[in-house]
Amino acid sequence: MILILLIVVAGMAFGLFNQGGAPAAVNDVAGDVAGDVFEPVATQPAAQPTLQMLAPTVTPRPAAAQAGAQAGTPGQTWTVLLYQDADDKVLEKDIFVDLNEAERVGSTERVNVVAQIDRYRGGFTGDGDWVSARRYYVKRDQDLNRLASQLVEDVGEVNMSDGNTLVDFVQWGVENYPADKYVLVLSDHGMGWPGGWSDPDPRGAPPSGVPLARVLGDELYLMELDDALATIQQTTGLDKFELIGMDACLMAHLEVFSALEPYGRYAVASQETEPALGWAYAAFLDQLARNPDMSGAELAASIVDTYIRDDQRIVDDQARAELYGRGSFLSMLNGPSAADVANQMSQDVTLTAVDLAQVPALNEALNNMALAMQQVDPRNLAKARQYAQSYTSIFGADVPPSYIDLGHFAALAKQVSQGGAVGQAADGVLSAIQQAVIAEKHGANKPGSTGVSVYFPNSQLYRTQEAGPQSYVVVSRRFAEASLWDEYLSFFYTGRQFEPVARSVAIPEGVTRAPGSTPIEVAPIEASATTAAPGRPITLKTTVHGEDIGYIYLFTGYYDASANSISVLDMDYLESTETRELNGVYYPVWPEDSFDLTFVWEPLAFALDDGETVAEALLSPQTYGAEAADATYTVEGVYTYADGEQRHARAYLREELLRQVFGFTEENGNGAPREITVSPGDSFTVLQKWMDLDAEGNVVATAWQEGETITLGERPVRWVELDAAVGEYVVGFIVEDLDGNQRQVFTQVAVE
Repeated sequence: MILILLIVVAGMAFGLFNQGGAPAAVNDVAGDVAGDVFEPVATQPAAQPTLQMLAPTVTPRPAAAQAGAQAGTPGQTWTVLLYQDADDKVLEKDIFVDLNEAERVGSTERVNVVAQIDRYRGGFTGDGDWVSARRYYVKRDQDLNRLASQLVEDVGEVNMSDGNTLVDFVQWGVENYPADKYVLVLSDHGMGWPGGWSDPDPRGAPPSGVPLARVLGDELYLMELDDALATIQQTTGLDKFELIGMDACLMAHLEVFSALEPYGRYAVASQETEPALGWAYAAFLDQLARNPDMSGAELAASIVDTYIRDDQRIVDDQARAELYGRGSFLSMLNGPSAADVANQMSQDVTLTAVDLAQVPALNEALNNMALAMQQVDPRNLAKARQYAQSYTSIFGADVPPSYIDLGHFAALAKQVSQGGAVGQAADGVLSAIQQAVIAEKHGANKPGSTGVSVYFPNSQLYRTQEAGPQSYVVVSRRFAEASLWDEYLSFFYTGRQFEPVARSVAIPEGVTRAPGSTPIEVAPIEASATTAAPGRPITLKTTVHGEDIGYIYLFTGYYDASANSISVLDMDYLESTETRELNGVYYPVWPEDSFDLTFVWEPLAFALDDGETVAEALLSPQTYGAEAADATYTVEGVYTYADGEQRHARAYLREELLRQVFGFTEENGNGAPREITVSPGDSFTVLQKWMDLDAEGNVVATAWQEGETITLGERPVRWVELDAAVGEYVVGFIVEDLDGNQRQVFTQVAVE
């Protein structure tokens, strides 16, 4: 993205001033509820779109070098169990196509492939439009639109989010298709440490005693998955699955791998959201069918290696033509090759193969770092958390991301701690990750990824029962029992020390501190003029004083005097004069005293353009420090299918083109994300952010209101730059601390 360069000058400290008037207020929102925290939004000058071909970073490691890796036994047999929860409109067709991809290899003499797929009522209508759950013995077939496998059983409408349903399927598979090695792949929405695998029909009751479940409802929560796998182990006599795969978003957490460790030898999961394509089933199953004597480590590495690149909807000419012919950005390419499409679709992906036998050692390494970090100023660790490579939040867009890369965080912790005991312990974590990760792939937009995520919420999330320890340690119970991470989070927010032998579940009585949230003061804005126009900008100046500044943003809003409200039109990162980089991730360094900000503001706005409708939109940047050609922006909205069904959605744009749309299982961008496969007739209604003011100009409430609607699936959607309309505006700066709290200063400008 293009960052706005500002002048930073060391200066004297200023206190708080109130300029007076509704649109010209300095607002302190520290301590507000999560829903009141502002999200940054981008400013991007117009340019002709160019589609860059950036290959993902792939880190394969020799399976033989991994502790616990076993050479294959000649003649060994496999049973691959596909647990496919497609009872969801967003992903029904995509999971259905995944099963068809598996048919392109099918079962062989030494490899059984069996599946249980539950379809959605009222979604994808192909292949008979059946809606129950069916069990198939997968046979070879080339048609990607129709199942030709042997229908073994129709089990009716079952709850795929119920652990007992999973147990029943695996028991059936093991009993009827015995083999030397078993693979379990679970497909659906994923949410990270909470789990995933929802099923609206029939929807079961959420577990009691879990505050998060009161919000998300019935899911296959991580502790329930743990229980289901334990039951499978006990009732089938199965020692361990050779591999447990999660073809779902956000599941490559250390918390998740800890839950899987007793039941599997290897695991594959993604740190970030997954594209609608899912895994390349035909590719890795073909390698297994050709070499059934391979080890589980080799199979896990194959899943990572073939991900996206060898997907049938990319390598198959007809399927690829359908993929880029649906009005997507790919139609901008002139007959793109499979490599072109794969490179374009790999920019934001991650996938990790892990040797589960190494997870206890990784937990021990993290414990050592947690113990050492007690001796470091937690404000420094707040900086490491803030700037670590992060991934999509399931807790809404209004709070800082809480899913961070463990390896990148360890490297930053070493850096901010200036070595010492934390540095040595961080090296131990990085070494343990190297030992645990068999193969890892990440796109150019996830440069700091090392393969394993961990949960590190800010104080706003941690103090809630739904996202704090009251839910976290219950759902991630095996990790909480094995690690000191929950004890460290308790120390971070309460100051309560812990010992190496603690290993208990840490649920503090309350949050007593918020490292990284020391007071910030912002002086009133000095504007060079009170009017502006396109081509006639004004200069804004202010002075900032604070020690824990994370990011600073430009703010532009249209002021509706009759409603005393501001429509947020534009926000963007302001770039510090000193920007640092670690493993491809950039972050600002601000003076820890007073400094001056000077910025030249020109009245601009942005919109999404489908070729017929231009819908004004708030573009949110996802990465600080990226070049314009590489930056990703998001727009909040409501996705409406051609049949009228709706989802809260988030559009992702890069190089001025709409690339993906993700739908969420819950309202307001909460819950599990999953890419929506766009079809002609679908639409996207832009959500506009409004801030209500009181008589003194303080923000008292924020709300999202529906704006204009664009049509999807007909032609590529672009974002465009607009001259701001004539009227009254408020412009200024938002200064955010390392805990996500913000102070703002506005001034009023008339646009002519």
